[in-house]
Amino acid sequence: MPNLEDLAARHGVSLAAVRTLQDALRRGGGRMAQFSHPDLGGMGQWSAGGMTQVGDMFNTGLRDRVAALCADLAASAPPAATMSAVAASAVTTSAAAPPAAVPHRDWWPDGLGQPSATGSQNGMRYACFPGARRVVVEHAGQVTVHDSGEHRIEGVCQAQGTGQDLVFLSQLGRVHAAELPVAR
Repeated sequence: MPNLEDLAARHGVSLAAVRTLQDALRRGGGRMAQFSHPDLGGMGQWSAGGMTQVGDMFNTGLRDRVAALCADLAASAPPAATMSAVAASAVTTSAAAPPAAVPHRDWWPDGLGQPSATGSQNGMRYACFPGARRVVVEHAGQVTVHDSGEHRIEGVCQAQGTGQDLVFLSQLGRVHAAELPVAR
């Protein structure tokens, strides 16, 4: 278990913020977190697939600090505790979830496996499948499967406003969804 005070100092946030993320990661099974804390830009979320959002959405420095802190905390979580947190969360969620929260069929094509990251915003959603080298985007009801080629997608950001665009972050830099070829 990491020293939480050291993590707070290293990432430039309060000890309370680190504890908030630690608790959120526990609830998310060590793979995702939904949180709310002023030091973390207000409400936000993180997933191990590379997606990080903070309430102060144009503060990329804060977003990067939160992502690094979550990654450090997730890497240090004991696997047994992570699995028991997932099981406990599933029981609690299923008992209290409203009917609209019941899981439904995946929206991406069959045969791609489990995505490493998914997300949605402003009527657009995406799912990343690094093993299959595919990125699936749905916009206005149209599902498009892109070939990610040599890009190992590590993160996603979406521009706000009229020119909606998904930008994926990979080891090769930023790549717009429109730049990835459509898979045949």
